[in-house]
Amino acid sequence: MSGRSDRIVPLAVKIVVSGGLGVGKTTFIGAISEIEPLDAEAAITQISMGVDARDGTESRTTTTVPLDFGRITLDPSIALYLFGTPGQDRFSFLRDDLEEGALGTVVLVDTRRIEECFPAVDYFETQGAPFVLAVNRFEGADRFELDEVRRVLGLRGDVPVLECDARDRGSVRDVLGALLDRVIGVRAAPKGRGGVCV
Repeated sequence: MSGRSDRIVPLAVKIVVSGGLGVGKTTFIGAISEIEPLDAEAAITQISMGVDARDGTESRTTTTVPLDFGRITLDPSIALYLFGTPGQDRFSFLRDDLEEGALGTVVLVDTRRIEECFPAVDYFETQGAPFVLAVNRFEGADRFELDEVRRVLGLRGDVPVLECDARDRGSVRDVLGALLDRVIGVRAAPKGRGGVCV
């Protein structure tokens, strides 16, 4: 007996899920994770009043500090490790650490508070990191055409914009598939063009 295992160890691929406070990052990861997701939810306290913008999320009693974590195995050779960023501006410095080594990013947006995704979009555009924008459809929220969302955010034509229900495993799977397609497209683009096709 050689003591060697023939078990295939899957390649670990890091994916970041970002966006503002209350856009559904924890829910998104929880909907697809094959393991019990780690969600570092903490109670929102009086100390955060006046520090964290909470417009439209006043009913929330918890928030993510400092990250969410989940895993999904695509096949025996590859596993996605999902890291959710905190939504509060005061924890934005964690994005650098969480983004390091990531293959790509899903930026979630709530159209009721679309301005809250600007920092994440600006960050990932500046970093040149592949990302997709997923519009999380909340019940009772006004619906906007995806082209209108793209125009309001000033996104380039090559950045995929999709609808998503962060509670639905199939919807989350489709968003992750679009992100992987985006990553492949960027990596396959000729040098110097960066995959941009506006």
